[in-house]
Amino acid sequence: MMNRRQLLWVGTCVALPAIAPRRAEAQSEANEADFGFCRDMSIHHLQALAMCQRVLGRDTGGSIQAAAAEVLQNQAMEVGHMHAWLADWGQPTVPPTLVMDWMGANGGAGIPLASMPGYATEEELFELSSLSGWARGRRWLELMRAHHEGGVTMATRAQQLVASEKVRGLATRQARTQSYEIAQYDILLEGPYADV
Repeated sequence: MMNRRQLLWVGTCVALPAIAPRRAEAQSEANEADFGFCRDMSIHHLQALAMCQRVLGRDTGGSIQAAAAEVLQNQAMEVGHMHAWLADWGQPTVPPTLVMDWMGANGGAGIPLASMPGYATEEELFELSSLSGWARGRRWLELMRAHHEGGVTMATRAQQLVASEKVRGLATRQARTQSYEIAQYDILLEGPYADV
């Protein structure tokens, strides 16, 4: 009769062979575009989360609070999905120095992270942090609008290039959601935030 330690060891040994085929199977359903899109969109999303944190809980107006909370919730969840998929595929989740090579940027060589469409500069982030009240809310709308435009560009291209249906589905939802949010930001920029 085996003791508890022996049973755990046997259980581990029995489970190990099942892991390798699952990873190989998961990777066979994805291609370089899947990997690149998930890595790049995760980085893009993480900056959006940082921008949301700069306005949440501040006196920027109820519309900004609601919009930032929605972006924070949706994009944090999506980062979790994309990182989990990358881990399943045996791919790194650390930010690369060059991005968008998977979609042919710079002849397939990629571009620096700071040049990613919609990616705010350090100066823009500092400006956002230094403003107060509705002026901070307006600047958030402007930066997030540009950020979403860059995200829609990547998501639309991913729909054409990825092999995985789950990544294509995510990219489709992202393009649709962020396009809708851009339209909402335009309403706010032309309405209550027009003269801020």
